[in-house]
Amino acid sequence: MSQRLQVIALIDALGWEYVRERKFLDDVLPYRTRLQTVLGFSSGAIPTMLTGLMPERHGHWNLFYYDPQGAPFWWLKAFNWLPKPVLDNRYGRKIIKELGRRVLGLGPTFECCVSPDLLPYFNFSERHDIYAPKGIEDTPSLFDELESEGRGYRVYTYHQCSDAEILRRATRDIAESDATLFFLYLCEVDGFLHMHCKEQDAIDKKLQWYDEQLREVFRIAYGRDPDASLMVCSDHGMTPVAQHADLVGEVAKLGLRMPQDYLAVYDSTMARFWFFNQAARHSVTEVMGSLDCGRVLSQQEMDRFGLHFTDDRYGQLIFLLNPGWMVAESDFNGRGWFPEGMHGYHPEDSYSDAIFLSNEKPQQPMRTIADVYYAIRSTAPEAKEKVAP
Repeated sequence: MSQRLQVIALIDALGWEYVRERKFLDDVLPYRTRLQTVLGFSSGAIPTMLTGLMPERHGHWNLFYYDPQGAPFWWLKAFNWLPKPVLDNRYGRKIIKELGRRVLGLGPTFECCVSPDLLPYFNFSERHDIYAPKGIEDTPSLFDELESEGRGYRVYTYHQCSDAEILRRATRDIAESDATLFFLYLCEVDGFLHMHCKEQDAIDKKLQWYDEQLREVFRIAYGRDPDASLMVCSDHGMTPVAQHADLVGEVAKLGLRMPQDYLAVYDSTMARFWFFNQAARHSVTEVMGSLDCGRVLSQQEMDRFGLHFTDDRYGQLIFLLNPGWMVAESDFNGRGWFPEGMHGYHPEDSYSDAIFLSNEKPQQPMRTIADVYYAIRSTAPEAKEKVAP
């Protein structure tokens, strides 16, 4: 792998629809294209970008998966005799969060986003820092490979500091350190677009700030290495929300029992189900099939998007909301949270498209976010076709 300087900025949730008609770094990064994301959320998308593999290969998709034998909170079954509100409240969930992070080794991103009485049936996929070596358990990532090659690199994420501080530190380190790869994960655009994706002036102002900051980073990079490789990419986009669906209420009408008859995890844009008898499977499948706010995904679709998990750990039935719809209330988005935008829709939704911007044309076609990994790894200067501004 070439030792020339590389700077990669991953801007969470900055979708193609938000940059395609804006002059965002267009003269600095003239190669610009949309990328199809994976179905789901960052928990599956970013590991795909760091490995070049789809979720069924690297093992990460949604955060919680069915695993009663390996569930870290198996011992909570002993408290099932307590009334549900005793643990399922703000304080109970905070205690569980801290236990998961500090005692059970579930990593710094663990949140209690499943009702505590159901935690004994689930495991958590992102136990380690995915921006570090051994962060993805089932396969080596970009950072494992950099370590094995003995290449100097720097990684900056929200685990250490804010976007502004990341950009400040990266600018300093590019000038002063001997590392040759700098990976900047900038997460704050995600939260901003959740709340302001319909406000064009606010978006213009926000992107202008990132444009200015990244220009300075890239200026320093070019000063150190005129042949530096510069990239800005994202993991998915942000779709404006127009309507809400009460999936929890629709299933509750069936009178089924959790966990005796079925289990469900409701996320912002999807519901995932596991069944323990045919009556429950039939009833839930029938009611999900009757809703016009979304649809049950076929196995063929799941296979096409790299989500063929033979053990059904992430769900035996997946109901996906149509773009612009959002689950009214779930364990992942509580009462009173009504964002302007959401992600996690079908990959063919145009607002879900990610971005890839570069100062040079990659060697391989850029079609999906998995191709970002190969663009990073293919850096030999003699193999590059420069794109003129």
